[in-house]
Amino acid sequence: MRILYLHQHFSTPAGATGTRSHAMARALAARGHAVTLACGRYDGAASGLSGPFRRGRREGAVDGFRVVEYAIACGNAQPLPARARAFLRFAARAAGLALAEPWDLVIASSTPPSVALPALAARRLRGIPFVFEIRDPWPELPRALGVGGPALWWGLDRLADAACRGAAAVVALSEGMAATARAHGAAEVAVLPNGCDLDLFGPRAVPWRPAGLPEGHALAIYAGAHGPANGLGVLLHAALLLQAEAAPVTLLLVGAGAEKPDLVRRARDWGLGNLRFLDPLPKPRLAGLLAGAEIGLQCLAPVPAFAELTAPNKLMDYLAAGLPVVANMGGAAARLLAGEGGPPCGLATPPGDAAALAAAIAALAGAPARRAAMGAAARRLAERRFDRRALAARFCEVAEGAARRGTAPGRVALA
Repeated sequence: MRILYLHQHFSTPAGATGTRSHAMARALAARGHAVTLACGRYDGAASGLSGPFRRGRREGAVDGFRVVEYAIACGNAQPLPARARAFLRFAARAAGLALAEPWDLVIASSTPPSVALPALAARRLRGIPFVFEIRDPWPELPRALGVGGPALWWGLDRLADAACRGAAAVVALSEGMAATARAHGAAEVAVLPNGCDLDLFGPRAVPWRPAGLPEGHALAIYAGAHGPANGLGVLLHAALLLQAEAAPVTLLLVGAGAEKPDLVRRARDWGLGNLRFLDPLPKPRLAGLLAGAEIGLQCLAPVPAFAELTAPNKLMDYLAAGLPVVANMGGAAARLLAGEGGPPCGLATPPGDAAALAAAIAALAGAPARRAAMGAAARRLAERRFDRRALAARFCEVAEGAARRGTAPGRVALA
């Protein structure tokens, strides 16, 4: 089967961003499918290609599948208008590719939601079935954050309606996202959460720590985007409280984004000696850093919609690394950390509550035995529920079923 996989933000594990589409494309190729993955140039990503661009495009083989990369820069630090232009430019180039070759299936992975446009064009003009993967629900999250306005949200609603109704199958990363897909008209939805790379993260990783950490301090790491949706200001306030209490913990924020310069300035102005920053790290390097840490930090802005609509990739990395997690959110993440009937693997605090967040971090920093128990529970949970290999196999089944029965969009019975 010839599959076109569209993911503008694709990265191999050599990059510093999510690798879900790499794992899924590799799994599809291992089952004998001819996979072409089309992407742009996303900040922190590594496409696996190194040759020159010709007419804004380069391509080559990566881990058993073909990668087509367009010279369209995009990143969280860009202003929204620049990112919107990058989204539409990629959609236009990907539409040309979708219509140029005899595909059996298109997989469109959002975010951004504009990736659905080439899939819809291929469906309408060539009769090619497609799978729509919702990694971030649009426009639900922009609307909740107040980003954009009614006209933009209306347009995104219509695009989500068309994508969900036209797809032979919809893949959602959480039950909350699945509910939004059904609200947009999807008849058949498979929930396949973010997975854990159990080989890269965990006991095999060689641990390391940044130089100059205070002796005896626990290391608590946030590794991810530094943007408005992440609400990292609350971590600065928590660090201020922890410093006032002389808590034996250092917070390390790893990543990049539009908010990072301001966060660095505020940390300096506040004299936060217990908080540091690092640039994004390639996944293998991050795995070693997490292996050398004591606590994983999950942080989001205090937006009620985040409770059920998000599926943070960084949380999967913490679990795979066997780290106890402190999260400032309720909903699905809080239930997960509470153990959902099993032993807890972390602590959840109310969104936006810096004092509660600081107290939870301090509680784990001063309790090595408790950290060890929660960390072991985190790794077992990763192995039992979030093994990426098992999730990739299920993803392949959904894609194959969509291709077989995709002639009736919205009426596909998933295997």
